[in-house]
Amino acid sequence: MSSSSGRAPLAPGFANGGVSHWYRRTGRPEPGPRLPGPRAADVCVVGAGYTGLWTAYYLKRARPELEIVVLEREFAGFGASGRNGGWVLGETAGSRERYAARHGRFAAVALQHAMFDAVDEVIRVAAAEGIDADLVKSGVLHVARNTAQRARLAAMVAASRDWGWTEEDLVPLPAAERDERLRVAGATAAAWSPHCARVQPAKLVRGLAETVRGLGVHVYERTPVVRIVPRRGAVPAAAVTPNGTVTAEYVLRATEGFTAGVGGHHRDWLPMNSSMIVTTPLPPAVWDAIGWGRRELLGDLAHYYMYAQRTADDRIAFGGRGRPYRYASRVDDGGRTEPATVAELWSMLAAMFPAAAEHGRVAHAWSGVLGVPRDWCSTVVVDHASGLGHAGGYTGHGVATANLAGRTLRDLVLREDTELTALPWVDRRVRRWEPEPLRWLGVHAMYALYRAADARESATSSPRTSALARLADAITGH
Repeated sequence: MSSSSGRAPLAPGFANGGVSHWYRRTGRPEPGPRLPGPRAADVCVVGAGYTGLWTAYYLKRARPELEIVVLEREFAGFGASGRNGGWVLGETAGSRERYAARHGRFAAVALQHAMFDAVDEVIRVAAAEGIDADLVKSGVLHVARNTAQRARLAAMVAASRDWGWTEEDLVPLPAAERDERLRVAGATAAAWSPHCARVQPAKLVRGLAETVRGLGVHVYERTPVVRIVPRRGAVPAAAVTPNGTVTAEYVLRATEGFTAGVGGHHRDWLPMNSSMIVTTPLPPAVWDAIGWGRRELLGDLAHYYMYAQRTADDRIAFGGRGRPYRYASRVDDGGRTEPATVAELWSMLAAMFPAAAEHGRVAHAWSGVLGVPRDWCSTVVVDHASGLGHAGGYTGHGVATANLAGRTLRDLVLREDTELTALPWVDRRVRRWEPEPLRWLGVHAMYALYRAADARESATSSPRTSALARLADAITGH
């Protein structure tokens, strides 16, 4: 059923917000116990998303005797870890050129290969721990839908060769193979990489939470951390909550897009909003028309880009930016998404998959935030003098990157010199974002220019990237 009125066709029982569709499938969890009062630990992790839980997991596996406490404002997986598009993507979360500028080309390539390995590591641990998260390592398809996008796709493939990617890592697809895999209306070119897996995000994060609890990690939910205090002499580092203070040898911040809510960190990372819709289950005739039998992940080469997956129960989950940023870094209203954003995402989905638009409706819409540093490069930091550490700023690549971050934080906390602690994102420090209203103006100007650039590129046959997109990149340093 298509929509011609500018509104998305909504299914009976349509839900907006309520965290995400992923929890609608598993059941929204009841938060666990709050921190009962002051306590001491060896390591205190702030945030029970992927980064915090992977860090606790690897530390506890390496040193079972460690007393580890995880503090979470809502429930484990409430943030981006339970709302994302389900891409376990092995691409560097940041600019390889920027990493290379400080640490050399070899270091940037090493980080990329560590990201390739992170995809398989997520799959390995899920299997070893009995976490059923609908994981399928089917790779990712990058699809171009106009001449400028096609030129960018060719440039992306060529540049990847200069940075150590082989034809086994990223390969352009002939038209016949592209259409055999997945038929996207208007597609002019495509490339495929094996370094990506599909996942049901909520199943993965809830499985991780159960696993670390089973290992003896203390996960306290409904316990917001209002302030993090560094070590001062003999007084250990601390995480301050309304329910009591946790003191620890190390306090590790793993709050990603919610970092602005921690005292003193309001401008560290910008909380960028991303929105998703999911269709009703689609009948076999639709899949016959579309293909997608291998269940690859799907993205395009637009500036205002989309991302999608075919779910385990044969829906299309489809995401994009929507309203990109809320003034003063406001972050959450339970994932509720504006009707205009729902309609826009549906319009994009319908243009790419007309058969799905004829037979499907929107079953659920939701939004979440991801963390964006000022230089758009993710970081892992542990300062042994202060006892403080953090990881994040994944710019939307967090599902696999958080796993690599958790293993790297483990090695840093244990003071072990490893290949991971030598990677160029370790101990990376960048300047903070501008104060308001500059932050709001810059982000909204950037995305307005990206939208205009996409419209201009779609209306012409020029292979050149629109100057408007280059101006948008310059405004924010993207």
